[in-house]
Amino acid sequence: MEELQELKSRLETQRPADWETLPDLALYMDQVIGYMTRQLIRYDEDERLTSAMVNNYIKDGHLPRAEGKRYSKAHLAYLTELCALKTVLPVREAGFLVNHAGRADVRTRYENFQATLDTALKDTAHRLSVHGQETDLSALALDLALRSYAHKLACQRIISLLQKEHGEGEERNAKKSKKERKEERNHE
Repeated sequence: MEELQELKSRLETQRPADWETLPDLALYMDQVIGYMTRQLIRYDEDERLTSAMVNNYIKDGHLPRAEGKRYSKAHLAYLTELCALKTVLPVREAGFLVNHAGRADVRTRYENFQATLDTALKDTAHRLSVHGQETDLSALALDLALRSYAHKLACQRIISLLQKEHGEGEERNAKKSKKERKEERNHE
């Protein structure tokens, strides 16, 4: 199936820019938004980053403030990680993971993120191997969905343990509004 081969090819080859190839010049918001469209694999326009999202990430402490109205290489690294993680986790948990997962400087954290993402994308691409056989797309989709479910359960539990370790779990939950808790339940 041609579409499945195209997906497999993108999973095998499409990666965010390496730290060294991220722009050295500070970017304005519209340039950041344009740049970020190339950082991750997307099939849905609804997943696009917006300036309002960036401003909310800054306000919520998930992303450092801009330097004036300009965003650095570090901002692009944070945003790449957040944009990938928020597709499977609530933004609060994604932000916590990006900012508090016991990693060193921004460059090291971003390079670790890239290596882990590379492994995950290659593993998934391997699952799509067709080898000339007719693939049962329903079974493949179910397998991938259930693996996502299991991984998400484990990830959220580990984040909860990390938050507790950092003394942030109960404090953050107490600060959540009813609307935020409802959105998180709907996201799950």
